[in-house]
Amino acid sequence: MIIMSVDFGDARTGIAVCGKSEMIASPVTVIAEKDFNKCIEKTAALAKEQRAEQIVVGYPMNMNGTVGERAEKCKLFAEELEKLTGCPVKLWDERCTTVSAHNALNVTNTRGKKRKAVVDAVAAVLILESYLGYRRNSGEST
Repeated sequence: MIIMSVDFGDARTGIAVCGKSEMIASPVTVIAEKDFNKCIEKTAALAKEQRAEQIVVGYPMNMNGTVGERAEKCKLFAEELEKLTGCPVKLWDERCTTVSAHNALNVTNTRGKKRKAVVDAVAAVLILESYLGYRRNSGEST
């Protein structure tokens, strides 16, 4: 199944996708958009372009497991995206993915403007890799 992941942000939204084999998550792009509705529209257009059969949206729960303002905004984003695309959208716990993305970029010595441009797409890859691991381990990807 082609699955697209989204790391939604107020200014930049990272997008990643995997092919039908569900083996490799690859970064697609970062949408630089501050307008909530325009960001949803651009994300929906990418989902259609990528032929996504499912979309996973990062759900940034608090470290203690509670749902804060940011998670609520991501939930609304996911609901609106599902309405617009008609594609099933799943929320996926993304605690610490941005920190992990920064750590991965440290290893590759990616700095400055280039880092800012790709960190959200790397976070989307990490969200998708986590979800794909879950699918493999739970038998959901059969």
